[in-house]
Amino acid sequence: MAASPFTGLKPELLWKHFEALTRIPRCSGNEAGAAKHMLEWARAHKFEGKQDEIGNVVVRVPATRGKEQAPVVVLQGHLDMVGEKDSSSPHDFAKDPIPVVREGEYLTANGTTLGADNGVGVAAGMAIAEDPDAVHGPLELLCTIAEEVGLDGAQALKPGSVTGKTMLNLDSEEDGAVYVGCAGGADTVVQLPVEREGSAAGDLLRIKIGGFRGGHSGLDINTGRGNAIKVLALLLDRVRSQGDLALLELGGGDKHNAIPREASAVVRADRKAVDALLPGFRDDLAGMFSVTDPGFTVTVEPGTSAAGLLTRASRDAVLDLMLAMPHGLLAMSQAVEGLVETSTNLAVVRLEQGSAMFHESSRSSVMPALAEVQAGLFALCRLAGAEATSKGGYPGWAPNMDSAVLKRAVAVHEKLFGKAPEIKAIHAGLECGIIGEKVGGMDMMSMGPQIENPHSPSERVKIDTVDRFYRFLKTTLADLAG
Repeated sequence: MAASPFTGLKPELLWKHFEALTRIPRCSGNEAGAAKHMLEWARAHKFEGKQDEIGNVVVRVPATRGKEQAPVVVLQGHLDMVGEKDSSSPHDFAKDPIPVVREGEYLTANGTTLGADNGVGVAAGMAIAEDPDAVHGPLELLCTIAEEVGLDGAQALKPGSVTGKTMLNLDSEEDGAVYVGCAGGADTVVQLPVEREGSAAGDLLRIKIGGFRGGHSGLDINTGRGNAIKVLALLLDRVRSQGDLALLELGGGDKHNAIPREASAVVRADRKAVDALLPGFRDDLAGMFSVTDPGFTVTVEPGTSAAGLLTRASRDAVLDLMLAMPHGLLAMSQAVEGLVETSTNLAVVRLEQGSAMFHESSRSSVMPALAEVQAGLFALCRLAGAEATSKGGYPGWAPNMDSAVLKRAVAVHEKLFGKAPEIKAIHAGLECGIIGEKVGGMDMMSMGPQIENPHSPSERVKIDTVDRFYRFLKTTLADLAG
């Protein structure tokens, strides 16, 4: 029997809890098992555990002896994970445990997301609660649901759910850094009416775009990685310009917060003409993505479909909107060097019977800029004859450089590791902004280990940084307890 990838990892308590979470299906919308697991754990340790109406869990952990009068600290993370997998993976996120593997200095998964985002953070809070060597005041472990699909759990959090006014969010993903601000975001869902005519006569082709790295639509949006939906649109446009192209099926992307790695279409077109285009198209892609996505693939194979053909006008409307929908980095911050300010991700496209659906996810640390992006999307959709609706908006988190918890944590980091942490803001949605609004007067910062390529099957966590993260957390809590 092969050794467990968790064998010998430190700190043992944290990895024990993370391993347990990898065995529980917990994609967004299916967090019930993880919540039950956490509540049962709380009861076993005689901690007070409660679940609210939407599914968020709060576990109250007593202070270590002698620290009962210390301020309450909230340790916050989210129970859900993003379920992304390679198209060749047989994994079923609804029932299968994550296939965790160890690769040198990293833990990753075989063909799927790992769920270190945010399983490591949840596991760290549970480990602290039962660590006999941890010193801390009263703790509230706040674990929300549906963070990855719009921060829904935090949005539904009721005042009074937690009493602490100091919060350590455990959902950032960079070793040696602490985060004090994040972007806000909003989604735009577009419905473009389409008309179909008779069924296809002649041979059909399935065109597939794959092998792109994808990644987190906030953290990785400035890397220049390819968007498979946009690449497919470019190829279909070239086929259209060379001769007859009939469109029957179209799909790409899966999650609003992941850069699309794969997209495909079923078309009626001349196979020889398509094949003649491919060498030049692949060369062009190599010039664009040889560094970011060297493993990209473009394949054409015989296809089948029961769908009717789109009319020529509908075909053109769909392809033109795919080409025109924006994707990528839009602006860098003028206030924080190196920080992405505004971006947008063309996340999903689906061709349905009577409409084409597009899902665009936009982010900005400047709320008027976010509003401008959405205004542009709405205008584009009006020009295309499509209907756009805004969905899932959430506020950003403005940095507070005078934060008391930040100053204490920086001093702890310097003492532990001989240098101050980098103090950053992140171009992604953390729940701090929402929770801060709900609770009021909250002093917050975010920390975490090195997690790379979240929201993609390449997700991995650097093992030794988890130990550093836990030591940083544990020592910061001891310092806050006085």
